[in-house]
Formats: sequence, C-alpha cells, structure tokens
Amino acid sequence: QVHFVESGGGLVQPGGSLRLSCLASGRIFSRYASAWYRQAPGKQREAVAIIHNDGTTNYADSVKGRFTISRDNAVNTVLLQMTSLRPEDTAVYYCNIFPGARTWGQGTQVTVSS
Repeated sequence: QVHFVESGGGLVQPGGSLRLSCLASGRIFSRYASAWYRQAPGKQREAVAIIHNDGTTNYADSVKGRFTISRDNAVNTVLLQMTSLRPEDTAVYYCNIFPGARTWGQGTQVTVSS
C-alpha cells in the first residue's frame, strides 16, 4: 500500500508564497500522473495541479499562473510551488496519483490570512 506524506504548509499573508512537498512510499509517481488536491472547509476535494508522465501539466483555473507543480521520480517526490497566495487558497492540501487516487495522506494545512 502506498503512503503519501505532505509537508510545507503554514500560515502566510496574502501575496505570499509556500512550497509544498510530497513524499510517496513507493515509486508510484513514476508510473502514474501525479496531482495536488485541496479541500477547503465545507467544500469537496478538488485537483488543482496535475503533472503527467511526459511532463505536461494542467492547472485549475483558480491557480493557473500562480502555482507550479513539479516532480522528481528518483526520490518519489512531487512539489507544489505556490505564489501570490489568496485567502481563498486556504485549505488542506494533499498529493496523490491522478486519476484514481489511492489512500489519502494527512495533508498539510495552508492558511492565507492577514
């Protein structure tokens, strides 16, 4: 069973930046597309950034131009660089494969507030 461990979240002011990191327990990221998801209070979990095996990326309209997803298959890691953060980016962020997510990790809390 694959496990995901997310880190890098925190409290940041609007306009600030954070870099999230996700470590998988196995080489799952080299076999599947990877994604960062987020779930805000009272809302459904949504995929915000996807990176495919050929390196192409897709972003939700709400984060396009502000978030950048990347990955290093050699160390089973997926990163999410977030800039120009807004209060509406506040959520718990998770990583997983895409589509067909496996067991979810604990996620990392991102709070954007002044």
